[in-house]
Amino acid sequence: MSGVGNSAAFQELIEQHRGILYKVARAYCPLEEERQDLIQEMMIQIWQALPRYNAQYKSSTWIYRIALNVAISHYRKTTTQQRRQQALDANALQGPEADSNEKEQQFRLLEQFISELKELDRALMVLYLEDRSHAEIAEILGISLSNVATKVGRIKDKLKQRFSQHQNQSNGR
Repeated sequence: MSGVGNSAAFQELIEQHRGILYKVARAYCPLEEERQDLIQEMMIQIWQALPRYNAQYKSSTWIYRIALNVAISHYRKTTTQQRRQQALDANALQGPEADSNEKEQQFRLLEQFISELKELDRALMVLYLEDRSHAEIAEILGISLSNVATKVGRIKDKLKQRFSQHQNQSNGR
């Protein structure tokens, strides 16, 4: 493929799947500036991998794989301590007016709980919440179909338990 052909194919892929990049980055980066850097790195990796893209695979699956691999690598480079501190700082800045809507608050809690999951579990939940089929999740993450179903069930139970604990703590105040 020529450089011009690659450029057009790249622009089309990014336009079609921009939402994937943003969703994955949001799951792995609490701060907007850091998310933009991560999205830029994802695009660089997609550009570099474009000549090796095999059209027999769905482009969304291919994009997810690259985006998740970049996000996980980025996450591993940052210490858990720094992550927790950034998340705490971001939550502290939101103030009480941001908590006015209960659904919005629950959504933020869900994002927080998902951000605290292990890397693979977080990637799995991002895809699950995206309404990807178990088969597609298995293909993207390179795990078995039965493993996807088992992990989704366990993670959902863990998240329900976290919500319940949070509810109990909130009621105890």
